[in-house]
Amino acid sequence: MRWNELVRAALNRSSPSPSPGATGGGEKQKVHPVRDGAGGLQSRDFRCVVSKQMVGILLTVWVRGDLRRFVRRPSVSCVGCGVMGCLGNKGAVSVRFWLRDTSFCFVCCHLASGGREGDEAHRNADAAEILRRTSFPRRHCSSSSPSLATPHKILDHDRVILLGDLNYRISLPEAKTRLLVERHDWKTLLDNDQLRGEVSSEGGTFNGWNEGAITFSPTYKYHRNSDAYYGCAQLGSKGDKLKRRAPAWCDRVLWRGAGLRQTRYDRCESRLSDHRPVRAAFAVEVDAPWNLNSLRSFFLSERFDDRAKGPADGLFLLREDDHTAASARYAEDV
Repeated sequence: MRWNELVRAALNRSSPSPSPGATGGGEKQKVHPVRDGAGGLQSRDFRCVVSKQMVGILLTVWVRGDLRRFVRRPSVSCVGCGVMGCLGNKGAVSVRFWLRDTSFCFVCCHLASGGREGDEAHRNADAAEILRRTSFPRRHCSSSSPSLATPHKILDHDRVILLGDLNYRISLPEAKTRLLVERHDWKTLLDNDQLRGEVSSEGGTFNGWNEGAITFSPTYKYHRNSDAYYGCAQLGSKGDKLKRRAPAWCDRVLWRGAGLRQTRYDRCESRLSDHRPVRAAFAVEVDAPWNLNSLRSFFLSERFDDRAKGPADGLFLLREDDHTAASARYAEDV
């Protein structure tokens, strides 16, 4: 509940302000409350669709207020892959819903850890188990909307976004990895990135998925409240000799499905954790049935006014559809 309060306040504040916990230099960071309505601009309106926590995995989905009435059939599925293959310290929380006539599924994962040779097999097994065991209630489509057969599994949905601490490492010796990180040689590091191999190789666990270009430093593992990687000489300790961790891009965002175009993929410089958080933004195409009333509502809406005032970033197409007389396809920034 506390995290949801922070997310709600951050999304609905009126004007941009520094991120919670953002400070300059090497100052210690902490989470600060965000005041609603800060500044003199009109407040935005985001509403929570679903929020679900399983141990340390929290997935919370929010939509703009003007889209909330078009969100239908939200559902949650949790899969534990931890100790004994069932505890929730590892696994995934998945949320699915329909936005107009398009099905979405968001999957937040925490896969098996470990940087030793062969540990990536445990991560692959966790991912395969999540895709196999995650399921949502089946609902029969109505005669008025025969195209809306409810997806049952993750890969059945139109648009899928998978994110979290996937824990994949770089298959190079630790000393060489640290040297390449210091040189910002991302190409060599990514050529040896385990997840990239699973995405690009035929038969890989994530073959068929997409990931944006990585142009930022590895997100793991840092000393807390520090910009130094764990095990570096200047902050080394006796404990580091026992638990050294080579830098890696553990925190990732993947997607699959037509109608998704990534517009942003980077990391944030919050020092609250031994990880750096990542963020991604997408432009999303959504199918919607239309009639005279829905067209009138669209052309009189604030979204249409915003597009008329500036460059047309979105897409508005009328097309014939196999299952409905006609439909409108909108591009929404999520």
